[in-house]
Amino acid sequence: MFLNLIKKTFDIREGEFKISFYMLAYIFLVIASLLIIKPTVNALFLSELGIENLPLAFLLVAATAIISSYAYSRALARYSLKKIIRFTLFVSIILIVVLALLLRFHLLNKWALYFFYVWVAIHAVLSASQFWVMANLVYNAREAKRLFGFIGSGAILGGILGGYLTSLLAPLIGNENVIFIAALFLGICILLLNKIWKARVIKLNTFKQKKRTGVREVKPITLIKNSKHLTYLAGIVGVSVIVAKLVDYLYSDFASASIPDPDELASFFAFWFSTFNLLSLLIQLFFTQRVVGVWGVGFSLMLLPLGIFAGAALFFVIPELSVIIFIKAVDGTLKQSIHKSATELLSLPLAFDLKNKTKSFIDVVVDSVATGIAGFILIFAIKGLELPVYYITSIIILLVGVWMFFIYKVRQEYFQTFRENLAELANIKLKDTTNTKNVSVVAGMKSVFKSGSEGQILFMLQKLQEINDKRFIKEVELLVDHPSVKVKTAAIQSLYFLNSNSMIAQIPTLLQSDDEDLVEATLAYLLLHAQKNENIVFDVYLEDKKPLIATTALVSLARESRDNYSLRTNYKLHDRIKREISVVKENENDLERLQLLLKTVGAANISEFHYFIHDYLLYPNEAVQKTAIIAAGQTLSPEFIPLLVVFLPSKSLRYTTIMALQNYGQQVQHTLLEMIKAHTVSIEIARFIPLVFKAFHSQDSVRCLFQLLEDKDLAVRLAAIRALSDLKTDYPNLHFNNSKIVASIYDECKLYHNTLSAMHTQIIVSYRNRKKSKEIISEAERDARASLLELLERRLDAGLERIFKLLGLKYKQNDITIAYAGLVSEKQEARTNAIEFLDNLLSGELKRKLLPIIESSAVDVTSEEVIHQFKQKIGTELECFQLLLEANDQKLKLAVFFLMGKQQDKKYLPLLKKYLEEDNFKIRSFAQEAIDELENVKNEL
Repeated sequence: MFLNLIKKTFDIREGEFKISFYMLAYIFLVIASLLIIKPTVNALFLSELGIENLPLAFLLVAATAIISSYAYSRALARYSLKKIIRFTLFVSIILIVVLALLLRFHLLNKWALYFFYVWVAIHAVLSASQFWVMANLVYNAREAKRLFGFIGSGAILGGILGGYLTSLLAPLIGNENVIFIAALFLGICILLLNKIWKARVIKLNTFKQKKRTGVREVKPITLIKNSKHLTYLAGIVGVSVIVAKLVDYLYSDFASASIPDPDELASFFAFWFSTFNLLSLLIQLFFTQRVVGVWGVGFSLMLLPLGIFAGAALFFVIPELSVIIFIKAVDGTLKQSIHKSATELLSLPLAFDLKNKTKSFIDVVVDSVATGIAGFILIFAIKGLELPVYYITSIIILLVGVWMFFIYKVRQEYFQTFRENLAELANIKLKDTTNTKNVSVVAGMKSVFKSGSEGQILFMLQKLQEINDKRFIKEVELLVDHPSVKVKTAAIQSLYFLNSNSMIAQIPTLLQSDDEDLVEATLAYLLLHAQKNENIVFDVYLEDKKPLIATTALVSLARESRDNYSLRTNYKLHDRIKREISVVKENENDLERLQLLLKTVGAANISEFHYFIHDYLLYPNEAVQKTAIIAAGQTLSPEFIPLLVVFLPSKSLRYTTIMALQNYGQQVQHTLLEMIKAHTVSIEIARFIPLVFKAFHSQDSVRCLFQLLEDKDLAVRLAAIRALSDLKTDYPNLHFNNSKIVASIYDECKLYHNTLSAMHTQIIVSYRNRKKSKEIISEAERDARASLLELLERRLDAGLERIFKLLGLKYKQNDITIAYAGLVSEKQEARTNAIEFLDNLLSGELKRKLLPIIESSAVDVTSEEVIHQFKQKIGTELECFQLLLEANDQKLKLAVFFLMGKQQDKKYLPLLKKYLEEDNFKIRSFAQEAIDELENVKNEL
């Protein structure tokens, strides 16, 4: 009975309870152990070293957190998450046992106390971070939104139990014995880790793991600096941490002065830690939604600093421990309840991806730096100026003022960003938004749901899925009757995650729709309520008479049971797919059913049926082919990557293919890069892979594209440079390595000179040949040389484009674009002005190497006078051919071979024979044809 109540309350489905219980138990034990160790170590530190050494400990925590964050990131890149978590747990257990033994034998000294104080602070951040990374591996996005609330409750319960356990046992059995319980808890965590890994994570391939954990982006501080919204949010976090540390100092000072015995002090800390957690839970359950919903985000954010301000002001009148406990209670309870919910709402206008990239930086680095600043303030105020302790409350009051200023500014940014987003969706030009009345966040969202345009409603529904706030259930339910099918679909999807207790009445009507997405969303919503009536979805709709409903129900089942093996087995998904394949094979003309089956196989995560996707990747119907490509991407199976890239050269399938490859996550970029380097894909395909990198628009994309600048194929290089140029334009926050850009420009300059030299050689030979009779120079040779000259001229144009695209990465792109447009203009004045502008812009070695090329591009390089003017080295024709053949340019090689064959000069035979062993079939065959022509001439002679 109790188990069923939990399942219904938290929407835990069949096959999910066991793994979710393991996850809840894991975080429960981790936090409980932390709440045993933390009060004990804090009490020992204060009793043995005194409050005057706490500021230095704050500084050490800050410095260690930043260093360990860097080292941890490096470790994650080299080792599996399981090894790192297990190592962390083992080290923590060893340190806990060592601490207990040092306590028992009275061997704790000053430096040992500093070490354990810092370690506990780092362990608190690291253990929680590791758990949530593991949770993202265990659950897919749909499961996470439903189940994170349930498993997260384990952390709150652990915080309550751990503190109260220490409070009860520390005075009875002593700190050294209580600590052993924490070691036991972490030992159980190792067993749970193995079970969790075996049950879920081990079944994920590399792409699935990397996609769920995400790829760490470089320099999130740049993203924060470029966003006022994020800057103010980071400011709020930073100031709140400084205030919390100052409050913690006061709390520790008065507590240690009132309770000198370390066991009793540990019991005191533990009791209040747990009490604060319990109060926070009660506020979250019964007050948060009412306060934030009725009073708005602005007021809700102000509650925490105002509460601390009131406590600090009261402290001037009553400087007692009870007042400090009140201030600490305000900070400990409101921060994790009302303040946290209001902050989540306030960050709603920001792109979800942007929030993810900066969250860990704000949580770890900003927190650590703020802790260090608090340490400096305390050292300066207490030790430097020797101010009385109560002066700290004055500093707290000043900081609360700064805090409230940040809240005011971020609230302004919130309304401005939301108005801009909504105006853009409605195609409304905002003239002035500074004086617009700022309604509450909740009221604003409800207003959009009630009277917004289609685009505005869809935008707001997407944002609602990020916070899953049940206050909007009624408004979203009304949207199910909206005339737009897209809005209906999005509303049903939102209701799926909001998980209301009752089902909407429009289900039969929605299921009669011919829109596949709406039917699928409705069936997924029905599945949500399957626990209330088990027969409502699969036992009824999988056998529905309407084929669209039956096949869409199968897609829904495949998606919901992707990682839920119990649900998959119970509803016999394997047999159903097998049966459906047989039906579809018999009637391939039913393209709609075929496409739904492809989606089912893509979502099901059953490799046995991947052959079905293989069969339809080359299907003559383009719609089916696109569905097969998307399905291949959904499998996240490495076997499909080489098959998918084949479609990149196809203009009609390119966008779909890029989307499918994007589904693999950032990690696929490295796989594609290795494919180009290892030459396992043809040049024709490799030239389009930079478009895939560009689609990720990440720092990883920039790194991969920079590596392609070293590729020998000019077309691949040009594609990489164009992709980098587009990324620089659209995503200025990305970092581009200037030294690598300059090195690439120098390489391009050298290649340009070589091409120019070869072209000049061919022009001179062509000029001389014009004076010879047609009997000496055949028409075929003249045509072959003309083709080579035309190709060389195109190569010069492409080389110039590559140089200027690279310059755009180093300088302002707009300036370089204008200069390039002037340089290639037919007007002499525009070319002259462009050269003058670049002469002033460029400097040093770059100017010395580039300016001659820029000047040469502005004149007619086919003129014999110009050839001598630039003093270009003119070699023999044989040297020219050798130079061109050394370049990794297939078209140039083929043109040279063709010209050699037409010249009928046997001196080229040794050079041609070198290319008979080439891997490329075209190069081998053209070389052989040229050899055959020359040998035929030799025989005739």
